[in-house]
Amino acid sequence: MSETPEPDRVPGAPHPRDAAVLFGQSEAEATFLDAFNAKRLHHAWLISGLRGVGKATLGWRIARFLLATPDEDGGLFGEPVPPDTLDVSLEHPVARRLIAGAEPGFFHIIRRVNEKTGRLRNDIVAENVRDLNRFLQMSRTDGGRRVVLIDSADEMNQQAANALLKMLEEPPERTTFLLITHQPARLLPTIRSRCRDLRLSELGAEDMGQALIQAGVDAGPDAPSVTELSGGSVGEAVRLIGLDGLALYRDLIDIMGILPSLDRARAGKISTQMAARGAEERLDLFFSLTDLMLSRMARSGASGLVPKDAVTGEGAAFQALAPTPVKARDWAQLAQDIGARARHGRAVNLDPAALVLDTVLKLQSCAKA
Repeated sequence: MSETPEPDRVPGAPHPRDAAVLFGQSEAEATFLDAFNAKRLHHAWLISGLRGVGKATLGWRIARFLLATPDEDGGLFGEPVPPDTLDVSLEHPVARRLIAGAEPGFFHIIRRVNEKTGRLRNDIVAENVRDLNRFLQMSRTDGGRRVVLIDSADEMNQQAANALLKMLEEPPERTTFLLITHQPARLLPTIRSRCRDLRLSELGAEDMGQALIQAGVDAGPDAPSVTELSGGSVGEAVRLIGLDGLALYRDLIDIMGILPSLDRARAGKISTQMAARGAEERLDLFFSLTDLMLSRMARSGASGLVPKDAVTGEGAAFQALAPTPVKARDWAQLAQDIGARARHGRAVNLDPAALVLDTVLKLQSCAKA
């Protein structure tokens, strides 16, 4: 495994370029294939949807397909049979070159390591897009297809976005841009307007199970809970399983279950775990699960509908703490406040244990109000 950080890969799961099958997204695949067969292939596609539902996997599948499918103009033998699948064997020469990072018709834009700090940048910078321009100029002479995959496009800074926009306004010949985005609203409207949208849906339980098997992850008896909390996202399910997220969520629900009394021992245990060396991913998961819990509780209080228990005691805690729409709004506001506090705390390197304890105390304060 490469030691270089891979921002487009979920820890504990195979890289999307290595996935042989995409589950649960047949409609999006059919939309692209129909456009290809009708010879109406748009020059730019916006692949959107929740994190972890297969956007990058679809992007790599489309790239393999386009680069491995020869142009056919009929010739002496008439029009060829149009392809009915995007499937390309991972043993195909194009697939092998893509996996090895040696396909001359492919350019991949992701966040890169800052050479000065040795850490991943927080965004995609203009330099990455300028590298793309050089690639397009150098590959122009071979006459073949070219595919540009940007993952994720909503991580581009303003300068990078403006540089890409110029290319989309005057697209190079025989070049297909694939823009993966988790938050399309963060993109420039002028970029969105120049792309055709491919919206991916959440995965159902059966597709989720098959995708987890392909990823080499076994949810075991916790599969229903993982499916409920992951929201149809394979990536989130892999993260929950790999970081023991269900145990952390149970701890959160146990704390909520006795509020406004405070289980100081359990809160202290969580804060100690989050402060351990190498626990950055667990700390991220803690705040993600806190936000998810508060969102589920706010929806429950606003609608009067108690969700299926993801863990034992969840529904009862929601009913007790958010009995009315008014109280549900309080929890929804708290979710925003905690999220902002967490982002600020991480930015200025506040002590993780203090951040976690502060979050628990805010939960207690809201329960008392």
